[in-house]
Amino acid sequence: MIETAAIFAFVCFALSLLMNLWKVVSAEDIADRILALDTMFINAIALMVLYGLALGTEIFFEAAMIIAMLGFVSTVAYARFILRGNIIE
Repeated sequence: MIETAAIFAFVCFALSLLMNLWKVVSAEDIADRILALDTMFINAIALMVLYGLALGTEIFFEAAMIIAMLGFVSTVAYARFILRGNIIE
């Protein structure tokens, strides 16, 4: 059975994911949108780890590692695009 603390954590991370989605949609500056997307990756990782703990399976931890790698690479690519105008030199 899922404990009350785990349910509270699910709700908190889900709400923060929705707030970051709102920031992605409503932000005026592109840097704010990139930061919100990066934070969305972190919240998705936290939700996957919590879900894996709730189910007692290890597959969600591997999926969280893949999402973490994709989030890092995409944030670096966005930053390079903003700074230099291209990604691959």
